Amino acid sequence: MEQLATVLRAWRDRLDPAAAGFTQAGQRRVPGLRRQELAELAGISSDYLVQLEQGRASTPSPQVCSALARALQLSDAEQEHLMRLAGHAPAPGRVPRLIPHSVHRILEQLSANPVAVYDAAWNQLHRNPLFEAVFGVVPGPQNTLLVQFGPGFPRTHQSPAVQARFEESIVADLRVTSGRYPHDPDLNDLIATLQLRPRFAELWQRRAVEDHQGSSKTARHPQVGDIALECSTLTTQGSDLRILVCTAQPGTDARSKLDLLMTIGTQTMTSS
Repeated sequence: MEQLATVLRAWRDRLDPAAAGFTQAGQRRVPGLRRQELAELAGISSDYLVQLEQGRASTPSPQVCSALARALQLSDAEQEHLMRLAGHAPAPGRVPRLIPHSVHRILEQLSANPVAVYDAAWNQLHRNPLFEAVFGVVPGPQNTLLVQFGPGFPRTHQSPAVQARFEESIVADLRVTSGRYPHDPDLNDLIATLQLRPRFAELWQRRAVEDHQGSSKTARHPQVGDIALECSTLTTQGSDLRILVCTAQPGTDARSKLDLLMTIGTQTMTSS
């Protein structure tokens, strides 16, 4: 982790605070961002960033790496280097985890909707503030299948028929991924873990193959109530990412509730 620590400090030092949205009032002891500022931009704790920059932290997840790359305004090549140093190398035959700048630009334009980005194995790499405010943060591994076939998403409700169809579709999508990346050890470990769960094992044995297109669901928010959503899955060429975009179901008050979450501030709405 020593090399990772070194490049993080160097990239933080080179970033102009003004370019990151911080005023330069007062005397700065460092040429670039302060640790607190970078931690704030990346959505991680200052203590964890200190550990990363000192080489004392455990390997950062792809989601943390993506957040740091975005906060540090890294190029695609630099982000790929960061992923490699953190042990998430985009090697041949491995599921890609790099979110290109072109995708980040798309995400910025979709900020009025809950949006998340997943790799082809359904590991969450990024979620925007509104997605987190609507669905909350699920503890543990940020993998959709592990949660769906485990504890479930606490704020998500689907009818039994819609849930069954969602599970069939996402397992069939994972089957597509397993055919594309048959030698990815992380993917194979994920599938082995999931096969210990009866519902997944039953669906996996069907050997269905399908690209997951999305589904409808209701987010049961503790402050604004039920939010009826249509969640569409967009795939990217080359990087094989899944971009999940949630929009208000027509004929419901979901849009006004999303607007309310944006207006009063997403930060205060995620604690419950």
